[in-house]
Amino acid sequence: MMIEMLTDYSRIVVAYDHSELSKKALKMAMNLAKQDTHIELLVVIVIQPDRPMVYSYGYAFEAYHKKQREEVKAVRNELEQDLKSLSNKTRTYAIEGSPGHMIVEFVKQNDADLVVMGSRGLSGLKELFLGSVSHYVVQKAHCPVFIVK
Repeated sequence: MMIEMLTDYSRIVVAYDHSELSKKALKMAMNLAKQDTHIELLVVIVIQPDRPMVYSYGYAFEAYHKKQREEVKAVRNELEQDLKSLSNKTRTYAIEGSPGHMIVEFVKQNDADLVVMGSRGLSGLKELFLGSVSHYVVQKAHCPVFIVK
């Protein structure tokens, strides 16, 4: 059973983009963490850098960037509310860069034992994930990756 394997994990990273699959992945990771209060749960949102064409419109760029920051802040607040139900240590992060690469780097830098993520993301919250992100993470991460479908 899955619960038996949890004894090996102390730090779980959830890649989150507010899509239905990432919400499902978060719920799965929270259920895994509940099995042992020593498991730390880190939730990371990766924001893709702005597209070059946005830079050509000074005001439009500022408005876009402000809206993006507000969306991420709202998502983080919602996440933190959800995570309050856990007695585990939890943290949320918002980082910018290429999603697959940033998730793999985050996992490495935080010495995670397990990554939990959806099989695909959305293009809503300013394209936080692209279709190949989960594949990239599975190939490049140094630890197991739990893909939620």
